[in-house]
Amino acid sequence: MAIVLPFFFGFIAAAVGITPPGLINMTAAKVSLKDGRNEAISFAIGATVIVFFQTFLALLFANFIDSRPDIINKLQEFGLFIFFALTIYFFWKAKKPKISKSETKTRSKTNRFFLGMLLSVLNLFPIPYYVFISITLSSYGYFFFTKGFILSFVSGVVIGSFLVFYLYILFFKKRESKSSFLMDNGNYIIGTITGLVSLFTIFKLIKVYLG
Repeated sequence: MAIVLPFFFGFIAAAVGITPPGLINMTAAKVSLKDGRNEAISFAIGATVIVFFQTFLALLFANFIDSRPDIINKLQEFGLFIFFALTIYFFWKAKKPKISKSETKTRSKTNRFFLGMLLSVLNLFPIPYYVFISITLSSYGYFFFTKGFILSFVSGVVIGSFLVFYLYILFFKKRESKSSFLMDNGNYIIGTITGLVSLFTIFKLIKVYLG
């Protein structure tokens, strides 16, 4: 029971954190529509591999990071720069001329596993998120920074993350005939999401620095 509980909390934390439309799950949906389910699953696995390391790192340094809020601010500042750059990139890409079907087939051969890893690496927000979750649970006596608890929590996060990505893939793939809007405006949607995240981070950092 002691090992099941952190697994459950990790699973729920991942589901809550990833279920809202975001850069990675929306990209997984777009890859599913454009390149097929197998490529999208490969993308999701690549993203989940990085989620594993991010969660493990967050838990290992949770106590230290909690006592140094300035570190979280630095991570958010770096994340702000990355998401601002991604916002510009996706809006720029959305304005490019549409490629032909033959070009699409050529591009679909790109290894989506590494694309998933790349986007997940650029997304630094899981680190402070899981730091906050683990420390909050620890303060209530539901989590301890022991090897068993950490591995159980990380396993829950990994399985929960992949499940959410897979549900996004299934949902949009089943509605492929009705998903032309996402195909035509996917870059605008992802760019808007990263832009909103950037604005949210700016307001949060301003609030922190103004005290």
